[in-house]
Amino acid sequence: MPKMKTKSAAKKRFKVTGTGKVKRATAYRSHILTSKSRKRKRKLRLGRLVAKQDEKQVKAMLAM
Repeated sequence: MPKMKTKSAAKKRFKVTGTGKVKRATAYRSHILTSKSRKRKRKLRLGRLVAKQDEKQVKAMLAM
């Protein structure tokens, strides 16, 4: 059976940490930034971890 292919969309959106957790970017940071406070935009820069419930699906998309 051939190898599973990585989903390109997932490859661009997620990174796996050294401990095996999955990092993601924060939502609500792409446009209409003038109405958001400086503090809110600064906090949106930080990455987040994918929820434990979704981790299995994301790793499957990354063909791990």
